[in-house]
Amino acid sequence: MNRLDGKVALISGAARGIGAETARQMARAGAKVAIGDVLDEPGRQTVRALEQEGGEALYAHLDVTSSDDWDNAVAQAVSRFGGLDILVNNAGVFLGRGIEQASLADWQKLCGVNLTGVFLGTKIAMPALRERGRTSAHGSAIVNLASVAGLVGSQLDPLYSMTKGGVTSFTKSAALEFARKGYRIRVNSIHPGVIETDMGAQTFAVRAQRMDTNDVDAARELSLAAHPIGRLGTAADIASGIVFLASDDSGFMTGAGLVVDGGYTAQ
Repeated sequence: MNRLDGKVALISGAARGIGAETARQMARAGAKVAIGDVLDEPGRQTVRALEQEGGEALYAHLDVTSSDDWDNAVAQAVSRFGGLDILVNNAGVFLGRGIEQASLADWQKLCGVNLTGVFLGTKIAMPALRERGRTSAHGSAIVNLASVAGLVGSQLDPLYSMTKGGVTSFTKSAALEFARKGYRIRVNSIHPGVIETDMGAQTFAVRAQRMDTNDVDAARELSLAAHPIGRLGTAADIASGIVFLASDDSGFMTGAGLVVDGGYTAQ
């Protein structure tokens, strides 16, 4: 189940957190993995860790707002591994500022990473994905990291919610465009709840500020209470969903959103 033998994946924002765990799970499932990030040394460390486990991986410096960086990352993956089957648009930022507090620069940063990055990755990786999709049983795959904040409103960061809502709709539209053109590229999104990562810790800090207590532990407990399953998510929880969406086991899925949120949006 969920094997990726013979497949090549490019993952943005993969030096740490969900991206790094996705790279690990994909390598263990048989994929060759290209790690893209702006955190060069952590990215190289992730590659070394994968290689020590017997995986094949490379690191490419990737600012997702740069078309040149995307060109280089895709070219490296194709040159080293012979093609590209999977793109994971994982890179994202969270600011935690309300509408009144956020500046235009804040908004532009959010849009640059969370929206422009997904657009550029999809556009620039598409020819390589299309080429491999021609000979794959279920085509190539793009997985976009959205959020539950792209499905329901966010008290902490409505601008973040706006960008993730855009990723959600773009996923559906890209899936339909590629299907119409016969490109055999499936496009799906994944929607995490609050996850125990650096970004998750950032949301706890923001919630603590909004409570006027700066009590991060209390804020974490509030987040935990919002997840009926009784715990917060882990990077491994989300990575497992990404691997499924990238594998042929999800071959009849495109334009779909996989919600992995511990029941958060079921309420």
